[in-house]
Amino acid sequence: MRVPDRALALLVAVPFVVGFTAAPADAGAEVAFTFADPEIVESSGLATLDGLVATVNDSGDSGRVFAVDPASGETVGVTRWSPEPRDVEAVAPAGPGEVWVGDIGDNRGVRESVEVLRVPVRRGDRTVEPERFELVYPDGATDAETLMTEPGSGRLVVVSKGIFGGVVYRAPARLDPDEPNRLEEVGTAIGLATDGAFFPDGRHLVVRNYGRAAVLTWPRLEEVGSFDLPDQDQGEGLAVDEDGQLLVGTEGAFSEVLRVSLPGEFQAAMAATPSPSAETSPLPADTVEPDDGYDGPGDGSDPQWGWLVAGLLVIVLPLLGVALLVLVVVSAVRGRRR
Repeated sequence: MRVPDRALALLVAVPFVVGFTAAPADAGAEVAFTFADPEIVESSGLATLDGLVATVNDSGDSGRVFAVDPASGETVGVTRWSPEPRDVEAVAPAGPGEVWVGDIGDNRGVRESVEVLRVPVRRGDRTVEPERFELVYPDGATDAETLMTEPGSGRLVVVSKGIFGGVVYRAPARLDPDEPNRLEEVGTAIGLATDGAFFPDGRHLVVRNYGRAAVLTWPRLEEVGSFDLPDQDQGEGLAVDEDGQLLVGTEGAFSEVLRVSLPGEFQAAMAATPSPSAETSPLPADTVEPDDGYDGPGDGSDPQWGWLVAGLLVIVLPLLGVALLVLVVVSAVRGRRR
C-alpha cells in the first residue's frame, strides 16, 4: 500500500513537532568525556565523588552502579547487588565512597512506595548488600527521576516528574530501614524534571528537564533563573562538580557528558544570595511562594502556561498522528475496493 505523499509528510512531521515543543536552543558547552563502556547504554543520572563520576542505567538494567574516570571515560569500577531494582532513575552523593541510588521511577503511577539504596562506589568491582530505605509520598504514587543530597545534613530531596511542574519533597533527617519513611512536600520546581543537584555552597540547587535547567535557592526554593541546556538526544543526567560547573549527560551508547558553565548573571545572583539562617528547613508548603513558571535570566517571558501548552501538544499531537494514519489506511482500502 502506498501512502499519499501529503499524508506521509504529516505523519513524519508529528513526532518532530512533539520534539520541537520540548527542544532547547543550543547552548555553548564542552565535552568533559565520553562513556567508553558499551554496558552504559541509558545513563539516567550522574554524581561526582572522589574524582570519579557515578552513573546508572535507566529501568530494565540489573542492580549496578558504574564508577567512571572522567579523564578517560573508562569504567574503573562496578558495584552490583540483587535483587534487581524496579526502575532506577537517579544517583546522588551519599558521603565519601558512597552514593544513593534512587529506585524511584513510576511511569504508570502504581507504586505504593519507592526505594533508595546506599551503595559503595569506588575503583574495582564488588558485589554488595546495600542498605535499603523505603520512601512514601504524602499524596500517593508519584513518578520521579530526580534525587539530590542536601549538603551538611545529608537529607535526601526528591523532585517529581510532573508535566506542568515538579513537586519538591524532602526525606526525614534520619531514615528508618525498617519502616516507610514519609516524604514532606516543601515546594515546586521545573516541569518534567529528570535530574538535579545541589551546588557546593549548599544555598542553591539546580534541576533540569530535557532541554532547560532552573537554579533555585535553598531552602526557600525561589528561582534565580533558568537557561537552555545543550541539545542532546535525551538529556537526563546532571551533576555539579566541586567548581560549581554542571555535568550534563544523555541516554545512548557511548554518549557524551558535557561540561556547562553557569551564565555570569546567575553566578552574580547566587553570590548575592544571603546565607540561610540557623533554621535550615524549607518553609512549609503553604508558605512557599513558587514562581508562576521558570524564566530566562530576568526576562519574565516564559510563564507556566507555556508548559501547559507544551504538555497538551505532547499528549494531543501523537493522537492526531494515529488518527491520521487510520484515515490514510481506510482511504487506501476504499481506493483498492473501487
